[in-house]
Amino acid sequence: MTIKAVVFDFGGVLIDWSPQYLYRELIPDDAERAWFLTNVCTMDWVIRQDGGQPIAEGTAELVEKFPEHEALIRAFYGRWHQMVAGVLDGGVATVEKLEAADVPLFGLTNWSDETFPYAWERYDVLRKFKDIVVSGRVKMVKPDPAIFAEMLSRIRAHLPEIQPHELVFIDDNLINARAATELGWHGVHHTSAAQTEATLRELGLPV
Repeated sequence: MTIKAVVFDFGGVLIDWSPQYLYRELIPDDAERAWFLTNVCTMDWVIRQDGGQPIAEGTAELVEKFPEHEALIRAFYGRWHQMVAGVLDGGVATVEKLEAADVPLFGLTNWSDETFPYAWERYDVLRKFKDIVVSGRVKMVKPDPAIFAEMLSRIRAHLPEIQPHELVFIDDNLINARAATELGWHGVHHTSAAQTEATLRELGLPV
């Protein structure tokens, strides 16, 4: 078995992003905060912006639905940068080991096109990839097979003969990792850098 390229998800693998970082300040009560993030600013709502819906439009829709929570809803993207704590050192170290071994690296992330530039400008690890598919730019989101097809097409611009079984995809979302596996890739569910590196070694990668 020969792996010819590795594709990384970003949030939860390389970038430490969580709404909790902001909303612990805005909603100190654990139960109230959990209710808000489960029922108002839900991940299903976030995915719509990640899929290309303008932030202003998504925010307006939610404010209309939950007017009593307007200030908290507007804070989600208005103070979005406070949800980003920085890089995850373990994941970055994995990238650096693969880069040092000349393994081609690519990125596939569910991320709003409006907020991605914030991370791009601040975190050098994102510049280590030959190409990055940002869901908000292509208006598709994982686990849609179409976004994996887009990624494969981009990879083939660099490695024309590569086949799905020669690709590894690393994601902290199990559903996304499984989607890659179903398409013939080696989907790796990232739970820790140590576990991911152990899996990569089993696949013959030098980490």
